[in-house]
Amino acid sequence: MAKFDAYRDWLGITEPARPLNFYQLLRITQFEDDTAKIRANYQRMNAHLRKYSASEYKDRASALLSELTKAMLCLTDSRRKSEYDATLGRKTSSESRKRSLEETLLARKIVDREQLEKANKLATAIGMDLRDAVMQQKLAKPEVIMQAYADSLGLPFLDLSMMQPNEELIAKLPAVLARQHSCVPLLVDEEKVVVASPNPLRNEVEDEVRLRMGLPVRIVICTPADIHELVNKYYSKETAAAQMGITAAAPAADGKPRKPAMDPIERKKRRNQITMVAGMMTFMAFSLAGSAIFNWAGQLGLVQFYGLGLILGGIAAGIGYLST
Repeated sequence: MAKFDAYRDWLGITEPARPLNFYQLLRITQFEDDTAKIRANYQRMNAHLRKYSASEYKDRASALLSELTKAMLCLTDSRRKSEYDATLGRKTSSESRKRSLEETLLARKIVDREQLEKANKLATAIGMDLRDAVMQQKLAKPEVIMQAYADSLGLPFLDLSMMQPNEELIAKLPAVLARQHSCVPLLVDEEKVVVASPNPLRNEVEDEVRLRMGLPVRIVICTPADIHELVNKYYSKETAAAQMGITAAAPAADGKPRKPAMDPIERKKRRNQITMVAGMMTFMAFSLAGSAIFNWAGQLGLVQFYGLGLILGGIAAGIGYLST
């Protein structure tokens, strides 16, 4: 009886040589550049292997799932793929000019030109990214849009439901940092910690994560819904509040109970709302009174009152911001 071989018996890989390269492991053509094909093969093989996660071979299945994930992350990262292909003898670089998000959306027929124009107008009108405008208009599934976004950045995309984060890494990242910046560490790959987020992290945030993890950071893109679910699962509001030095249950000096600690994300939203309302109310009140004051004083023009109203509105907004 032939000895058990997970690659052969579970994945149908017939190449006898070991170790397998990433293309052999994912059962795709050598030097395949289509990220959609690479991800599709990974998803099929991942779903198949997960069937063995509750069997007597669960440890072998878990290790193989990790191998598949690392292979996919490499081959869908434009810079890393180019470097990896060179080690396999590819003469021409696989890294070419990245398509913009607009070009990617059109090339994959995720949106048409009319839909793209409407999304661009929405993004400009309310000051949001094109990616978010396309998702808000529900022109395609979020995972499809986020995959296009990841490819436009040359970064890998990962469906977080297809893997289990390393809980030792989870414990190293403060809840307040994870909640404020929507990021979760997943695994260690080639001496780098892979961190999932819907957006590339700012340099200062990436530096903070690196210091906490003790390893350089590599970003993988995911959907906002996926990261929201994962953050809430591993990093509660209460934990984040405690890390900020807020103890909601402790009584105040007068013996009365304190108000519940506000989640950092909610606090930021509340602060922005108060700032906006304070500024708008001050401006509107002063501007509405401008005409009457102008008729009475006869000194300042209405335009000057509006200008003064803007200044006072800004001052009120600043006071509202600092007081929350």
